[in-house]
Amino acid sequence: MSFNIDAGGALSIAILFLAHLGLCAAYIQGGLVKLTDFPGAVAEMAHFRLAPPALFAVLVIALELIASAMVMTGFLRWLGALALAGFTLMSTLIALRFWEQPAGEARHADANAFFEHLGLAGGFLLVAWLDLVRTATLDL
Repeated sequence: MSFNIDAGGALSIAILFLAHLGLCAAYIQGGLVKLTDFPGAVAEMAHFRLAPPALFAVLVIALELIASAMVMTGFLRWLGALALAGFTLMSTLIALRFWEQPAGEARHADANAFFEHLGLAGGFLLVAWLDLVRTATLDL
């Protein structure tokens, strides 16, 4: 049995769009929620001891929305994907410190979320890598 993907075909383009949208969905949603509830975003930054919290809220909103737009549109996709991978890794290390929690349901939930976020960061690394390889191939 043979399987062939037409890289420029409509189905391939639609699947890639949906894949990029799926990867960016949480960041688009998170950025828009923080943008529409800025006091809540500042409170979230303060909760994680990021100072000054208003500055961090602005930076997080900008990163989530701009990097997502870069991934979705293809404009410097690799850079947007690397930014989201790094952000995901850093925020995961700040917010999901399951190893510091006592055994129980909350620790288990945070451990699951921690490793899910590592997978998401890996997905963004893959997007960046594939975009750089595609760009290098087109330059030949």
